[in-house]
Amino acid sequence: MSDEGAAAGQAAARPARAVALRRIAAPAAGAAAALGLAPFDVWPATLAGLIALAALWQAAPDPRAAGRAAFLFAAGYFGVALHWIVEPFFVEPELYGWMAPFALFFMATGLALFWALAGWAAARARLGLGGFAALLALAELARAHLFSGFPWAMPAHAWIGTPAMQWAAWIGPHGLNLATLALALAPVALWAAGRRAAGGAALAAGLALLWGAGLAREARPLPDPRAETARLIQPNAPQREKWDPDRIPVFYARQVSYTMAAPRPDLILWPETALPGLLERSARPLAHIAEAAGGAPVVLGIQRSEAGRFYNSAVLIGPEGEARDIYDKHHLVPFGEYMPLPALWARLGITGLAARAEAGYTPGPGPRTLDLGALGHALPLICYEAVFPEDAMGTPERPAMLLHLTNDAWFGTFSGPYQHLAQARLRAVEQGVPVLRAANTGVSAVIDARGGLAETIPLGTAGYADAPVPAALASPLYARTGGWPAVAAMLALLGHAAARRAGGR
Repeated sequence: MSDEGAAAGQAAARPARAVALRRIAAPAAGAAAALGLAPFDVWPATLAGLIALAALWQAAPDPRAAGRAAFLFAAGYFGVALHWIVEPFFVEPELYGWMAPFALFFMATGLALFWALAGWAAARARLGLGGFAALLALAELARAHLFSGFPWAMPAHAWIGTPAMQWAAWIGPHGLNLATLALALAPVALWAAGRRAAGGAALAAGLALLWGAGLAREARPLPDPRAETARLIQPNAPQREKWDPDRIPVFYARQVSYTMAAPRPDLILWPETALPGLLERSARPLAHIAEAAGGAPVVLGIQRSEAGRFYNSAVLIGPEGEARDIYDKHHLVPFGEYMPLPALWARLGITGLAARAEAGYTPGPGPRTLDLGALGHALPLICYEAVFPEDAMGTPERPAMLLHLTNDAWFGTFSGPYQHLAQARLRAVEQGVPVLRAANTGVSAVIDARGGLAETIPLGTAGYADAPVPAALASPLYARTGGWPAVAAMLALLGHAAARRAGGR
């Protein structure tokens, strides 16, 4: 081959190698970005990963390649962040184990399609990185609401446990998501324009603003805790044993013994589905629990049926064992607690993993509070409901606290329970009220109104914890306005990007 032919072959091979490298770099950057989430909590990894995504998107030769880069990044990100999603399928591996890899694959790639659309549209409209950031934030908002919603593993969750988390009190989770994306993408836009010093300064200034304002809010003294004490009960029942007839008495006895321990608290919280029977058939155990509580109100999770429908519920037990009030979970887990088109899935022999009947549970009417007397009104959130910001603010009256009853045994023993706990902490910041969290197994926690962990029971531990009930703060801006200011900011950034495009800049 002539020198000219060899040179031509090498030149032709370079674009192919560049494409291959981009297709490797994008999911690798996404996987690295997921390390900012619990239990790793390496927030710089999320920021670095998003910066890499911005560079890959910027270098894409056409809209299709830009969309592909966003898709591959998100597939890597969600694949690592949500790997716990295989855990429920291995509770009964002989029935559901074969579904696990498909569940993770379709979840990661399905969510990645939202990012792919944002990447393609921003490139197609030539909106620049500002428009890309706005469309990514809108894509995250869409996946938090469409098809019943799934706002788990947002990039903003990398800030949970850091001072920057406090921004959720003002701009909510989606506003913090937009700020995170803008913080990562703006420096790349400046670097691409040849303003490297300005890009570095923008990154440093953005971090300083996030951190500084968060530290300032954290520095304000919290009000003294209330005089009342709450007790969290954690029986530590592995999911494979939770409904085992030989083990049910063991877990029940644990919870009763923890309930009757001295000194008596003012409120006792048992976890989700703490009793194995239906509410209408549980008069004897409820009376037993009330006696063990010594007159203190008990809120516990239990299933109930009415007119042939099943509900996943929280019940407030009075001193005689009577059900004083009932809350029915309204935000159910698709393919877990209910099956869309149940007759179709029934023909295939597939039922919901946590469902009690062929069609699963029936959703309750919506958020509502329980009257705890001197403790005030409390808003129950059952398991999955704590990942939805709007579910913590859907009642006419402001609650004094959130009660999170959950069964995190479904999520395994690595990342899932810690990510679920982290989102409960964010709900406390957004609403300015404490969260009392009782988990079947880890991590039960008393969370103060700024998201701090005042008391915990570790994952995989049976026991109880008593703690004074933290006081609520004044209602934060986000609790008063909801997510509309964040949506307005996304649309304003998108409009600015479009105006710059129209102006030829």
